[in-house]
Amino acid sequence: MASSKEYLEFILGQLSELDEITYRVMMGEFIIYYRGKIVGGIYDDRLLVKPVKSAISHMPADQYELPYEGAKEMLLVDEVDNKEFLRDLFSAMYDELPAPKTKKKN
Repeated sequence: MASSKEYLEFILGQLSELDEITYRVMMGEFIIYYRGKIVGGIYDDRLLVKPVKSAISHMPADQYELPYEGAKEMLLVDEVDNKEFLRDLFSAMYDELPAPKTKKKN
């Protein structure tokens, strides 16, 4: 099941206090970027983030879910209604996220 544009718009609204939040559509789902780094995504109308240490410490009930068949587990964010929580979560995660890969020129 693909995620809805309405859920994406809701999440983007909740993240509006952060600069440089972008997204990319991939196979009916949405990859979420913060300042150029992949933080997570929206899969089946669920916000999932990478399970880095800071994310795990922000969400002690750490509920792992698969974004799609064959993928690595990610953390389900339950507190999507809490703008402050999301801002703090994404800010804390930023330094632990891998830098974007540069594309090779042929």
